[in-house]
Amino acid sequence: MRTGKQEILTLVLFAVYLLLLTAVILFKLPFYSPGWDERAVNLIPLMGSFDERGVLGVQEIAYNILLFVPLGIYICLMRENWPLWKKLIPIIGLTVTFEAAQFIFALGRSDITDVLGNTLGGIIGIGIYALLLRLFKDKTVSIVILAALLVTVCITARFAQLYYLSHFVMMPPDI
Repeated sequence: MRTGKQEILTLVLFAVYLLLLTAVILFKLPFYSPGWDERAVNLIPLMGSFDERGVLGVQEIAYNILLFVPLGIYICLMRENWPLWKKLIPIIGLTVTFEAAQFIFALGRSDITDVLGNTLGGIIGIGIYALLLRLFKDKTVSIVILAALLVTVCITARFAQLYYLSHFVMMPPDI
């Protein structure tokens, strides 16, 4: 059973997560570079994931997956009784919205590989929540909210540090 405080904390943490996710995906923060602006669409999975030597860029795909794991967990926290297909709708919807926004505002490449990776990340998050529910039963919500709070504080602090370093400390001097 959730308390009112748990619901409010979940919504606040989810809002912080969405803000950070938007900053990372759309604005490439904390390392924004104006040279990254482009408008392109790739509808062939993995096509844009190879470097100039033909090596698959697994790191970017892994980051896309990891970025969306919390979304699956938050959806389960907020809509635990929804069937899987209903939980997938906001995951797919959000990732397609981000990709469309990148194209519309020329903020990066819109890529089907990102949609697939992000969706996989959300599904993994749903699976993690289901596993935690089996392990911790009635204590799952409290444990997940506490973990989300700790992770959010750590990630927000690191994000702020990286943003500060990349925009104020490591900036090239004006000539």
